[in-house]
Amino acid sequence: MTSGRSGRRPAERGSVSVEVAILTPVFLGLIALAVLAGRTAVARYAVEMAAHDAARAASIARTANDAIADGRTAVEAALAGQGLNCDPAASVSLVGRLSNGNTVSIEDTFDPAVVPVGTPVFIVATVSCDVSFRDLGVPGFATSIPVETTFVSPLDRYRSKALGPGGGGS
Repeated sequence: MTSGRSGRRPAERGSVSVEVAILTPVFLGLIALAVLAGRTAVARYAVEMAAHDAARAASIARTANDAIADGRTAVEAALAGQGLNCDPAASVSLVGRLSNGNTVSIEDTFDPAVVPVGTPVFIVATVSCDVSFRDLGVPGFATSIPVETTFVSPLDRYRSKALGPGGGGS
């Protein structure tokens, strides 16, 4: 017969405490894994948006120097807007891609002697960011992961050109 209060036998007393002690680290590990997966997804989205913004900003610039500066500024603004800090700072690569698949430097993309006005060309922006997880303090996981993405934006083939200092281009 059993005692009136509980159907458990004396040998089973405390087994719930042992089960909780064993399962707690497993649940905490799953929560940490979910946080890492979420942060990684947000980071990938932020870097994709930064590459999009960089390609678009560079494609509407009038000179290669403006394209480089505008692309870098767009990346910094996009990542800051998402609260993403790259460690070290995000790298931005801008090149031109001709319709035949050949790649040219961003400087050559804006040089009419190399890429004549009217030639279809695309700006290719590649953004790389090492997303840090140090602030989470989760032992056994990577402290950062590299995230890299590329976006392509068409350059207006009949864009106006800057005529240089003092020039009055349209």
